[in-house]
Amino acid sequence: MTDTAISVQGLGKHYIIGHKKEGDFRHAIGNKLKNIFKPDASEKEVFWALKDINFEIKHGEAVGIIGRNGAGKSTLLKILSRITDPSTGRFEINGRVSSLLEVGTGFHAELSGRENIYLNGTILGMKRAEIRQKFDEIVDFSGVEKFLDTPVKHYSSGMKVRLAFSVAAHLEPEILIVDEVLAVGDAEFQKKCLGKMDQVSKNEGRTVIFVSHNLAAVSQLCNKGILLRQGNLILEDEVNTVIHEYISYNRTRSNTGELLNLDLRKGDGRFKVSEIKLLDHKLNPIRIGRTGSELIFELFFNKKVNPLEGSFRIDFAIDNEQDQRIAWFSSDAVNSELQTDFKSIKLKITKFPFGAGTYYLTFYCTVNGQLIDYIHQGYAFTVEEGDFFGTGKTIPKSQTFIYTDHLVEI
Repeated sequence: MTDTAISVQGLGKHYIIGHKKEGDFRHAIGNKLKNIFKPDASEKEVFWALKDINFEIKHGEAVGIIGRNGAGKSTLLKILSRITDPSTGRFEINGRVSSLLEVGTGFHAELSGRENIYLNGTILGMKRAEIRQKFDEIVDFSGVEKFLDTPVKHYSSGMKVRLAFSVAAHLEPEILIVDEVLAVGDAEFQKKCLGKMDQVSKNEGRTVIFVSHNLAAVSQLCNKGILLRQGNLILEDEVNTVIHEYISYNRTRSNTGELLNLDLRKGDGRFKVSEIKLLDHKLNPIRIGRTGSELIFELFFNKKVNPLEGSFRIDFAIDNEQDQRIAWFSSDAVNSELQTDFKSIKLKITKFPFGAGTYYLTFYCTVNGQLIDYIHQGYAFTVEEGDFFGTGKTIPKSQTFIYTDHLVEI
């Protein structure tokens, strides 16, 4: 057998995205009637999810693929799992592949858990006797023995993930591909899965490809990393070198005031956040915040917002460098009284509770429950060590302290 488990050469994947032309209702109906026997009159855009990807993975390597949302990670795994075909380039896989990409993938909803175990083993090319030999181990690891003869359509998402991972990991694939789907399970089961993948890679010499936003888990499990950014392969190297590059790039974009990830923006566009500023307690713009100090985020809108037109609500979430959600604030939770039109709104955190590092602000604007504007991690900001407790000592970077005093105001 060749030493190469996966070889990828010039791989690309594009999708055709349709955009409806703008116009009033009467114009839209007219267009429909005129084009009733013609293709839909919409504008087409070619979106490249992956562009000219090249890499090679050896047998026995554990490889972590990282990158922000929309980088192309899941698309790459779907191609390697032969769920979708590439638009350009080619790839070669040497060995039996078992994939866990989405909740319920590979299961027949009407069949029981027991029947799905045998179905998956058969698809992997195993004989019934081989599957029976692994059966008890699979069931014990998954913890769904009580529901083994219940149709999978009645399983919760967590139960499906438990059984799916157990099947994928125990039916002896040469190559195991796991996406972020493990995040659906509870913390104890995630830890159990990481331990199993570590065993499969280090003790059994099998190839593992792992996609996760949990950089600590990637660092612990993998010896090699691949960094994707907007469909491009940026770096293929030792895993901690790749993680360092990922974090360093994110830091360079912090505190600039510009909005990030605009290609992932969602909402009906009735009004949009146009800029974000980081302010101190005197409302002066600052470049870097400090642990324990008052931080204010001012969000500017492209037009006046009238909160009396409906039930306006804005939510803020903060993620750390490992893409873990560490805080959530909401105008609804603190019963903010928004009585007048405004073009900006402030989130005040009276005593920022987290240690030094780079953080990301996600915001959601809704009116009567309808999403108006949303950007995942649309703003990055940097915080340096500060005297949170007023004792002259700073919080170590590796620790965080929960502090919930917050206020949303105009």
